[in-house]
Formats: sequence, C-alpha cells, structure tokens
Amino acid sequence: MNCFHLDDFLAGWIGGASSVIVGHPLDTVKTRLQAGKGYKNTLHCVLQIYRKETVAGFFKGLSFPLASITVYNSVVFGLFNNTQRVISKFRYGDGRQPCGMLDLTLASMLTGLMSVGLGAPVDLVKIRLQLQTLPCLAENLNIAGTTGNGNGNIAVRSVTLQGQPTYRGPIHCISSTLQTEGIQGLYRGAGAMVLRDVPGYTLYFIPYALFRRWLSPEGRSSPHPCSIWLSGGLAGSISWVTATPADVVKSRLQADALHTRKYRGIVHCIVQSYKAEGIHVFFRGASVNAIRGFPMSATMFLGYELSLQFFRGL
Repeated sequence: MNCFHLDDFLAGWIGGASSVIVGHPLDTVKTRLQAGKGYKNTLHCVLQIYRKETVAGFFKGLSFPLASITVYNSVVFGLFNNTQRVISKFRYGDGRQPCGMLDLTLASMLTGLMSVGLGAPVDLVKIRLQLQTLPCLAENLNIAGTTGNGNGNIAVRSVTLQGQPTYRGPIHCISSTLQTEGIQGLYRGAGAMVLRDVPGYTLYFIPYALFRRWLSPEGRSSPHPCSIWLSGGLAGSISWVTATPADVVKSRLQADALHTRKYRGIVHCIVQSYKAEGIHVFFRGASVNAIRGFPMSATMFLGYELSLQFFRGL
C-alpha cells in the first residue's frame, strides 16, 4: 500500500527506547504500589526499595522492557500513523490528507485495541519480574492469594529463606508461564488492558495533537522541540492518570499467578479489591503515573518526532 510508511515504526522504536530508560524506575514504584502491600505511600515505597535493594532495585526487570517495549512502542506509533493514512485514503481518496479530530480519535482507539496483542505478554513479564524481589515477597504475602492449606506465609517465605527468585529472567518467565498456565497465561489481564488502552491512547494522542497545535507558532513548518517535549509530557500525564483504575486491575491480574490464583477475572478483581481496600485502591499509583508519565512521554514524542524528521530528510 502506498500510504504505508516504515519510518514511523523505526522512529517509534527510537522514541520507545529513550522513554523506557527514563521511566523504568518510577514504573517499578508504580507496579509495587498497585500490585503489592506494605507501602504507606509513594515516598515510603521509594525509600523501602532503595534501603533494601539499593538503586538496582529501581531497574529490576529493565532488560526485557528495553528489548520489548521499544518494539511495542514502534508498533504503536507505526500503527497509529499508518492507520491515519488508511482512514484518509478511505475517506478522502488521499492518504496524505491531514486527519480531523474524529479521524484521530478512531485511529487512537484502533491502535489501543490492536496493541494489546503484543503489549499484554510484554506487560505481564515485566510486572512479574518487578515483583519477585525478595524484600517485596516478604512484604506482599497476600498479593496472589494463599496456599492450599489456607496459610499464605509458607510458600512465599520458603522462597525468601532459600534466596531463590521465582524467575531467572524474561525467557524463563515466559517459558514457566507457558508450562504452568498455557498461552492464555501470557494474556492474563488482556481484557483490563483493552479497557485501559483504548481510551488511554485516545487521551494520549488527541491531547498531544491539540497541545502541539496550540504551542506551535503560526507559519512554522515543523514544531519546535520544546513544543514537542511539553506537549508529549502533558499528554502522557493526562493519559496515565485517567488510565490508573484500569491499570491497577491489569497489574493485579498479571501479578496474580506469581504463587496461587486469587482473582477469577476482571469483575472479581474489582469487587475483591474494593471490599478489601476501598475505592481509593483504584487510584493507587496515580501520582506516580502523573509524574512518570510526563518525562516518559515527553522523551517518547521528542525521540519519535526528531527521528522522523531525520529519516524523512535523508
């Protein structure tokens, strides 16, 4: 198809790699707050990780996101921009025709839906690697339910005493999940991810387009890097804060199989979380998401736009 461009995928890969390095430490804090117990607030979580695991604790599981989320972001940005061209080709007969807000909204929602196919396994492995540190296991005994005899401490504490993590790395995590849960295990939490990403990407790309338009001077052929950075950061904060409730449910479902299954599905997870911790549980990590979303998305969009300008200038 003549409206299909590969440079969008490559630019998305570069932007994704930059954003993962910038945002992973706060992503670890966010995951611990959402899926674990024993942390009073964001600052307490940060201090606990640093005291018990040093700086390395914030980068737990970085290798897999760096290798996979960069590909995921490449797919997201490639899908989003090429979907816009397909829509323009279908509606106006010209893939180069700029999309209106309705077209951008449709492209964003389709991107969020399609991205789950790759994003769900990536998120699941990332979260399980982030949550398997020994101090985290000791403090989060209720994260995944109880053992068969009703005592939730025995199996987890035995892992802690032996000093053996559940997974040796991302490949071992994938193979173990496939062996114990099947292919559906890799997609645990995918339904909650759809609920997060379809509206989430709409509130990601649309605010970015609006902010970039408002911050760009009249007559300028391309936006200034500062406008891109600020627009991307604001869009990221908006998107992540509004997606927090669905993100909490997704994180809990994906972390659930670390030991023994606790949640039967999305609705059961929502009901049980609400009964145990109240409505505020669905906004756990919102402040981290707002803070983390800004530099990650600012770096993502800046890397993407500058790379795209470079490739198209060759």
